[in-house]
Amino acid sequence: MKIVKFGGSSLADSEQFQKVKNIIEEDSDRKYIVVSAPGKGKHNNHKVTDLLVMCHQLASHDLNFNEVFKIIEDVFVNIVEDLNLTIDIRTILDDVKNEITNGASYDYVISRGENLSAQVLSNYLGFEFIDSKDLVVFNKRTVDFNKSEKKIKEVLEGKEYVVIPGFYGSNEESKITTFSRGGSDITGSIIASSLGAEKYENFTDVSGFLVADPKIVNNPATINTITYKELRELSYMGAKVLHEEALFPLRDKNIPINIKNTNAPEDAGTLILAKCDSKNTNIVTGISGKKDFTVINLEKVNMNSEIDFFRKLTTVFESNDIPIEHLPSSIDSVSVVVSDLKLSSKMDKVLESLKIYLNADKISTERDISLIAVVGRGMINAKGVSSRIFTALAKSGVNIKMISQGSSEINIIIGVETKDFENAINSIYKEFYKEEEK
Repeated sequence: MKIVKFGGSSLADSEQFQKVKNIIEEDSDRKYIVVSAPGKGKHNNHKVTDLLVMCHQLASHDLNFNEVFKIIEDVFVNIVEDLNLTIDIRTILDDVKNEITNGASYDYVISRGENLSAQVLSNYLGFEFIDSKDLVVFNKRTVDFNKSEKKIKEVLEGKEYVVIPGFYGSNEESKITTFSRGGSDITGSIIASSLGAEKYENFTDVSGFLVADPKIVNNPATINTITYKELRELSYMGAKVLHEEALFPLRDKNIPINIKNTNAPEDAGTLILAKCDSKNTNIVTGISGKKDFTVINLEKVNMNSEIDFFRKLTTVFESNDIPIEHLPSSIDSVSVVVSDLKLSSKMDKVLESLKIYLNADKISTERDISLIAVVGRGMINAKGVSSRIFTALAKSGVNIKMISQGSSEINIIIGVETKDFENAINSIYKEFYKEEEK
């Protein structure tokens, strides 16, 4: 049994629905289908969920949302009419519109894209529609995995072919509650975990994860296999194909995830596993990065002898609700790496607090810093990886501002000036994938 999730690009219009049907019918093990709301496509300039957000915003201010809702209606009506389906989509859409007019909650409104998408696809496939509000249980804003697993097993027992909307469930008061955007991935993973699926297939518009961002590196290689740990490191640094919270339910039960392309289903895609053989694999699995960081450098002689130094340091950032991204240190200095977005207007307050609380000898700041993660399970047993990275950067004229390696030894974090960000990623990619590139 396979749980299969289709993203918004896979359901953007009737042509995409036809591709989805072909994929499902190719494998009888694809029994439980989880869907997102229609995304942008050839005939759609907007994601349905974005349009629903706008409808709620307008309605909550007693403003007319008919023009925006008409775009949503056109998306679903066109799909139903193009495919000659029997579902009474106009009546269903009218019900949703009335709910919005009568003050439906934000979560209810933005979840309707997935709900409508699932109803249409179930009609097209001849599968049963099961509402995820009857499957996924929230405790406030957090999923109760134990209760969800129990409900999923109870409701889906004996049901062989089912379509389920992603992205939402219901809370203890039976009210619709949503995940963060992209949360349909999580719905699929919870169902796969609860039912002990053979595999969780996630169809999107790319043939798996790429070694680097194609907007930066020209035609980067596809990652064939990747571990949960590697994916977590790359996702944290900006590589997004799968919602990172979707990993946890599957990791705990060692269920493989296969990222595949709806538009090229014959491609193998990327297989995500609990463990992968590090032999016969590239030393570097992937390279990702994020811009817009500030580094606050503190110097104090014998700071290591002050038992409470780091507690005081982190307290300053905690009290200002600023998460610390990295904390490289030496015997008499420490650098605090934080996101510009979180620091923003609090810079002066934070610096003053650090002066008062830590009595540092010197405090300085560096702006326009970007972080790059070089990740690979093959790095653990390979010699000279750091040397190759630093040599490649030096040859490209990139000045390294910070270096940090995790205890797992599967990643190296490098800080560079933002002006060197793209050049640095290209240089590292060519160093480890130059043979493939030829």
